[in-house]
Amino acid sequence: MKRLWGETRGAMASRGGARTFVRPVGLSLGLGLSLMALHPLAIAAQQAANAAAEADAAPATAAAPATTTATPARDAQVLPTVTVNGANGNGWRARTASVGGYENAPLRDTPASITVVTRAQLDDQQAKRLSDVVRNDASVNNDYAPVGYYEGFSIRGFALDPASAYRLDGLTLSGEQNVALENKERVEILKGLAGIDSGVIAPGGVVNYVSKRPENVASVTAGVDSRGSTSAAVDLGRRFGPDDQFGLRVNAAKENMHSYIDGTNGRRSFGSIAADWNINPQASLQLNAEFQQWIQRSASGYQLLGGTVVPSSVSSSKLLGAQSWAKPVTTDALNINGRFDYAFNDSWRAYVTAGRSRTMIDDNVAFVYGCYYAASCSAGTTSPYFFGANGDYDVYDYRSPGEYRRNDEMRAAIDGRFSTGALRHDLLFGTSALHRVVHLSDAVYDYVGSENIYGPDQDFSPSPNSPGVSYPQLDAWQYSVFASDRVSLGEHWQVLAGGRAVFLRQKAWTSQDGPESGTDRSALLPQVALVYKPVAPLSIYASYSKDLSLGDQAPVRASNAYSFLPPVESHQYEIGAKYDWANRLSLTAAVFSITKPFEYAQPDASASGYTFVQHGTERHDGIELSAAGRVSERLTVTASVAAIRARAYDSGTPAYEGHQVINVPALHAALNADWAVPGLAGFDLLGGLEYSSSRNANEEGTARVPGWIVVNAGARYTTKIAGHRTVVRLWVDNLFNRYYWRDAGEQQGDAYLFLGAPRTARLSVTYDF
Repeated sequence: MKRLWGETRGAMASRGGARTFVRPVGLSLGLGLSLMALHPLAIAAQQAANAAAEADAAPATAAAPATTTATPARDAQVLPTVTVNGANGNGWRARTASVGGYENAPLRDTPASITVVTRAQLDDQQAKRLSDVVRNDASVNNDYAPVGYYEGFSIRGFALDPASAYRLDGLTLSGEQNVALENKERVEILKGLAGIDSGVIAPGGVVNYVSKRPENVASVTAGVDSRGSTSAAVDLGRRFGPDDQFGLRVNAAKENMHSYIDGTNGRRSFGSIAADWNINPQASLQLNAEFQQWIQRSASGYQLLGGTVVPSSVSSSKLLGAQSWAKPVTTDALNINGRFDYAFNDSWRAYVTAGRSRTMIDDNVAFVYGCYYAASCSAGTTSPYFFGANGDYDVYDYRSPGEYRRNDEMRAAIDGRFSTGALRHDLLFGTSALHRVVHLSDAVYDYVGSENIYGPDQDFSPSPNSPGVSYPQLDAWQYSVFASDRVSLGEHWQVLAGGRAVFLRQKAWTSQDGPESGTDRSALLPQVALVYKPVAPLSIYASYSKDLSLGDQAPVRASNAYSFLPPVESHQYEIGAKYDWANRLSLTAAVFSITKPFEYAQPDASASGYTFVQHGTERHDGIELSAAGRVSERLTVTASVAAIRARAYDSGTPAYEGHQVINVPALHAALNADWAVPGLAGFDLLGGLEYSSSRNANEEGTARVPGWIVVNAGARYTTKIAGHRTVVRLWVDNLFNRYYWRDAGEQQGDAYLFLGAPRTARLSVTYDF
């Protein structure tokens, strides 16, 4: 059977099973005015990116010292709080986070499991994309993250949804992009259910990027790696006007990417601008815009041989299905947002924030999938949805130009503090709305030939067919009303209670002239937590939350292929503790249990042999431990451990029960350290270690990829050249060149395998002027 790229609620699915409509999320009143105000910034950001693209070597991002911004009178910050990075490396420790609706609350006081990767750590590890960032958090794993395409991830074993799980300054991104890091102050990862903050969203969690704010900064960074990649960036900021009430910051970058996989080199250009206006002591305005173009040939993943065996002795540099006519994937991403804050007095304030995130993808790839046409599979003894037992696979000419996705979101809220007798209240209430639009064309997806993973490359003729015209395939709205109250009972106890009422309405089309289908759904998503603070540095909490997510899409091999199942509810119970030791080391622990209906392709007597169903329960129970900060005056660490037991129960298919679900390691750990060398002023040694236990590569649990340990190492030297601060950084990923399978993710019911990157050394120099 030829694999067809089906429709996702009327939107044709992207290759690799990544869904085109990946969940609607939230927006509100007055969006047009805010986006009009941002339009000049969007143009400026795109011009900055174009200027970077025209330069052979652009200046570069500095390891910018963290910044603070003037705020209204209330002690809760209106503009984002950012930690100042000290020379001793304690810039790896964050103290606040804005993700999850906590509005820059101290991490110690938030009844949720949150990891913050700071600017200092991003710079020291020379992170280029999100996959470089999340390796600091053991609860996050790659989940279909091929070279040259936008990456997918899971948190606590649940796949993140590109339409709702990624945020920029708290507003929903179109997640079908690899977000640039040059202009980010930190990356926040909320683990677990986020319904009260996000509405309709998958249960894994949320990743929030926080933009740098304007400050007096001027730096350039140039970098190179051992594969020949080069990068350059510039970071320029200035505050001006009476009392520095105005601020601007511009980031621009260019990167020429030399991948470890043959034939998948690429390039990207990026530009951003951020503007602040402290209008008066009560009011402030922020505007942000960024544009990135990413052009790179994409690499297909491996599949199990015969559906049961993990490939062996294959090269990490081999490009499967390499074809001379295959074009690169081009992704243009534009993200703009703005926020207005107003403090009525020391106790009450309001804000309105709005944003637009838009991606345009020309998806081109010689895509590798299954073995239906290969001679070794034609007899029908091998499933056509996997590689042949001998390594045979089919190659398809896949072309899907003009994939357009857009998220428009707006929210408005008021929060304040007041007392009722002995009780102190921190009250928040507001409204939001999100508009998700998807335009796609009928893609070319035609078989062109068959090859073998161990054999030489063959060049086939491309398909003579052309893609159809682009047309609307999804129009989805989500409206929300939310409220929460943190009640303090004396100095030791707090009760947090809140909820979000969501109203989901969407329309979808399967063809340009086809019938319209729709979904209308409403739900109340509660969240409650109890916090106990026996002493000031320690908080202990217990929480419950409920979430709503859309049902998954049936895979091609199911009798109900491409259909979507009904929305499902998830429930989470969590107990945690947070302790700040000597005000320099943050220690956290969390125990959680998340349940949702089990969605899978159930073997049956249908013509295809499977039907995609919701049957039984999928339950993930886990323990998370983490540490971040200074162990001594010279040693700074971040550490993360996640032990997760992910099982299916009462599914009606015993073979899918009693073992770990696909691509979820039972144990995952990450450790990173920064040691200031005695007697060598400004010189630090850096190191990292990541461990993963084995993980299942199929639903039956009969195929497993082995566990692995990857060691990273580096150094940082800070000095002055001509009186200006200069930082030289070296970072080596996979120091011992470990060969391992990093990703065994499943997308749209199909399982793919991706090898980890071999040893790669990166060298960069940052010069402040």
